[in-house]
Amino acid sequence: MRTFFEAASGFPTILFTAALVVVVCFWLLVAVGAADHHSFDTDAHVDAWGMGGVPVTVVFSLLTAFGWFTSLSATVLLDPVAASGLPRALVRLAVLVVALLVAWGVTRVFVRPLHRLFPDEPGPSRLDFVGLTCTIRTGRVDAAFGQAEVAAPDGSTAVVQVRQSGGEDLSSGSTGLLYAYDESGEFFWVACYDSALDPGGHTG
Repeated sequence: MRTFFEAASGFPTILFTAALVVVVCFWLLVAVGAADHHSFDTDAHVDAWGMGGVPVTVVFSLLTAFGWFTSLSATVLLDPVAASGLPRALVRLAVLVVALLVAWGVTRVFVRPLHRLFPDEPGPSRLDFVGLTCTIRTGRVDAAFGQAEVAAPDGSTAVVQVRQSGGEDLSSGSTGLLYAYDESGEFFWVACYDSALDPGGHTG
């Protein structure tokens, strides 16, 4: 046990130990809802390492775990070699290089089957409805009240809250254009839609 703690707190394993503590704390925050596992996404960088397709936090966590285990194991195994005559600093530096290479290779292998758990397509968003037409489903729409039905590009429909800032006649069955979304109020700003004025032909 003493050898284990000495290896974990010595160079180079201490580098991975410190990173592992950060990783564990981060995933504890994710578990309690205080952090998001996408918080530090930089896909371009992990793609360059051949490990794209999953959140960078997952890649970093795997690299850290595999690097820590490899470094710890190699340090325990090679310390007797250092004691037999080879410079300890040289052996520890070699352990660091080997641990990084092993962690990178093993992480690439583990990341591949995880791709399907993290689809590339972003999830649906209410902002996707901005620019679409809708059908008013309430008797009136004003600055404080109104609902409308809108069809998403995939064919699904949703009833959303709508508001208007003017005095246009928006009543049940009329067609409106969703031109903005208010995140704080969770509603869409809507205006009367005249297909004759839109040669592009919005669909809703």
